[in-house]
Formats: sequence, C-alpha cells, structure tokens
Amino acid sequence: MAWNEPGSPGGKDPWGQRRRGANTDLDQVVRNIQRKLAGIFGGRGRGGDGGEGGGAAAGYGFGLIVLVILGVWLATGTYIVQQGERGVVLRFGKKADITEAGLHWRFPYPIERVERVNVEKVSTIEIGYRSDPRSGTKRKVPKEALMLTEDENIIDLEFAVQYKVKDAADYIFNVRDPEGTIAQATESAVRETIGRSTMDFALTEGRDQVNQSTRGLLQEILDRYKAGIHIVTIEMQKAQPPEEVKAAFDDAVKAREDEQRAKNEAEAYANDILPRARGASARMVQEAEGYKVSTISRAEGDARRFTLIASEFAKAPAVTRERMYIETMEQVMSNTSKVLVDQKGGNNILYLPLDKIVGGRDPSGAAAQMPMSEPEAAGSGQPNARGRTDLRRRGGQP
Repeated sequence: MAWNEPGSPGGKDPWGQRRRGANTDLDQVVRNIQRKLAGIFGGRGRGGDGGEGGGAAAGYGFGLIVLVILGVWLATGTYIVQQGERGVVLRFGKKADITEAGLHWRFPYPIERVERVNVEKVSTIEIGYRSDPRSGTKRKVPKEALMLTEDENIIDLEFAVQYKVKDAADYIFNVRDPEGTIAQATESAVRETIGRSTMDFALTEGRDQVNQSTRGLLQEILDRYKAGIHIVTIEMQKAQPPEEVKAAFDDAVKAREDEQRAKNEAEAYANDILPRARGASARMVQEAEGYKVSTISRAEGDARRFTLIASEFAKAPAVTRERMYIETMEQVMSNTSKVLVDQKGGNNILYLPLDKIVGGRDPSGAAAQMPMSEPEAAGSGQPNARGRTDLRRRGGQP
C-alpha cells in the first residue's frame, strides 16, 4: 500500500506526520474565487450573501473601471511636436497625416503612432575620414579617400557633407539607413566628378568647381531615391597626392606658385608702366597739336602782316622802307654786343677793354652799352637826344 493511499494505518505519511485535508482546502479556495468573480460581474453568490442590490452595485463599479481605463487610453493619444520638427502620424503603419509644431492628438496605440523628424537640424557626414569629438583627432579611411583621376593618377580626398530633411514622410518610408545612403551616394558622386577631372585641376583651381559638381550630382541621386533629404553644402576638406609621391607633387605646386607670382609681378609692372607710356604719348600728341596750331597761327599772322606792309609800301615806299630798316636794326642791335669808336677824336692806337665788354653783360645776355655823345649817336645811325636820326652818311637811303 502506498503511503498516500486512503485507509493507511493511522492516517500518517511515511515520515510519521498526519496528513491534512489538502484537497478540501484547495476546493474551498476555488469556490471563494468563483464567488467573488460572480459578485463583481453581477451574479449571485452560492450562499446568497450578495443579493440583487449587491449585484447592481458591482455592475456599476465595473462600468466605472472600464470608463477610467478608456479615458486613460484615450489620453495617451496626446503628443507634442517640438519647434523645428514634423510629426508623421502612422495609422496601422501607413501615413495618415503630417503635423506641425504644437500640441496634437491621435488615436492611441496600437491604432496610431507618431514618428517625429527634425527638419531644421543640419547634420554632417564625413567621407574619407572620421573625427573623434572627444579627443579632437581624425582617423583616415583609405577605402573612401583614395580616388582615381582622369589622367590616371591617385588622389587622396576628404569631404564633409551637410544635409537636412526636406520631406519627413519620404525620409521615414523610403530610406532605411539615411546616413549610410548619403555616405554611399556621396562617395559615388565624388568618384564620378574626380574621374572627369585631372589631378592638377582638382588640387589647385578646380576645388570650387568639384564641390559644386559633386553637390549637384549627389542631390540628383538622392532625389531619384526619393530620400527626402536636401544637401546644404559639400566641402572638400583636404586634397593631396598619396604619401609616396607627396614630395614630388609639393615641388610641382611650389613651381606653379612661383610661376603665378612671376605672372602677377609682370602684370603689376605692366599696369604701372603702360599708363605712364600712354600719358607720355598723349602729352606728346597734345604738344604736337599745340605746336601745329601755334605755327599755323604764326604763319597766318605773318602773312596778314606782310599783306598789310605790302599795302602800306604801295602807298609810301620810302617811309615804309625806313621804318622796316629801323625795326630790323633794333632787333639786331638789341641782341648783340657793340663797341662804339670815335674816329674823329681818336688816334691810330685803339684800345678795346675786352674784359669790361665781356664782364659788362647784363643778365639778359646783352652787352652793356657805353654812353654816347650826340655826334657819336648821329654816326651810329641811332636816334639823337632830340629824337631825330642823322641819315647824311647814308645819303638819305636806308
């Protein structure tokens, strides 16, 4: 006989302890639970303790609990969209609405849920390197940095791409890994742009053009993917040849810089000397024009003067000849050195004080004239003290 079979001697178990009514206690617990549940849901207990009034009160309490739970569930549908964000409402996983910043309500989970997307934040993706904000160092990624140019040279590039979301729905539904997609698309666009450029062009004056071409090509790729992403800027951080040939390329760059500096110096010299030459040329032309006008005017004046003299000569030839002779002698004698000798009162020895004559020049270059007596003035053909001219030696002829 087993130890737990009924009717065992003394009702004891193998350890010598008296068994209790375990089954009876378990049944009683089950009956109590059934009675309480029946009271909550409006039923009657088996013992009739609750009655009809107890059942109605229990039903009212259950309805109140249901209303509270329903209110709490509906309250979970309230959500806030921060400034600069867009809320994409998903109804059973499908886009239902896009909400702006502010307080909104949706059907609670699991009917609807909200995905918040920041459309004003500008994010940065690094191509060819990775930077550590904590230590401030950079780690090179040769797989992304080394690219082949059109002239079959290898160039080491580093790019930084800044982007932001322009369509929240496309950003959520069409791209599973936005940063990975942008990185791969950027690498593809950069390789295509560099593949169409020479190494010298990419290293020197072509940086801005490479940036613009890469940005346009990258935006075209992302729009074709419908990624909902707008490329703000793409900047070439560093462009250099590989380390193995960097020294040779540095020498080439220095030579190119020297060439450019020589060109700049030559242009500066040209810009300095050409205006001067043009000014001197213009001055010479103006002087020639002035000389031309002066000569023509003088010739025309002389011609008019000769015409007037000719007309006067026709009227009074003797007077005109005399006047012309006197004017001519005035001009000649005023510009030459003169020595006057008194032949009548002198002797055979003539002394000329040349040092006085030479030293007696006035500042204008004309020799100082010695004072003359009236007979001497008459003999020299110059006017005398009474303002008349003695023409007896010339027989009255000029």
